[in-house]
Amino acid sequence: MNFWPDIECPGRRIGYARVSTKDQKLRMQLEALNALDCAEIFRDHGVSGAKDSRPGLDAMLRILRPGDSVVVFKLDRLGRSVMHLSGLLTRFQHEGVHFVSLSEGINTTTPGGKLAYHIFSAVAEFQRDIIVENTTCGLMAARQAGKRLGRPFKLSPDAIAEAHRLMALGEVDIQSIAALNDVHPRTLERAFARLETEAA
Repeated sequence: MNFWPDIECPGRRIGYARVSTKDQKLRMQLEALNALDCAEIFRDHGVSGAKDSRPGLDAMLRILRPGDSVVVFKLDRLGRSVMHLSGLLTRFQHEGVHFVSLSEGINTTTPGGKLAYHIFSAVAEFQRDIIVENTTCGLMAARQAGKRLGRPFKLSPDAIAEAHRLMALGEVDIQSIAALNDVHPRTLERAFARLETEAA
């Protein structure tokens, strides 16, 4: 039974389902996605939505092509971090991929849905700017107070924000970005973790 008969999705419909713990079930999400005749459904079972990298999500991102529609049962199934969610939606827009979230009624093939792309893109940019500003002001205040800051981070706030943007757009992988900044990929991962914490 199709509970969303009026949903229009051009191109291939690619479903994505996720639950955070092994005890949770994917059944409700899968039933909704199957009702929309998704060509493929990718899933992550027992994987936190705060993780940027997930096996099912990564596999889905690799097969997307312009004109496809990514369909989720609920927005937070795609991601719980605002930074990561905004990055993914900005990437979809950049690659010409549509996005549909059934529970929230988001469909980027509609005028209202297109607005969602712009809003998330603006939110991501705003958060990056705030993080850079707050980090810079915090360092300056600490120095003026005579506090010893310890070993400085290898990457500046601007460099971290730009690296996060490139990763979200899928333009380069983390190894390439790390090499460009002359750091180990693990250093970049820790920097992204700090970025997410400060954005929360």
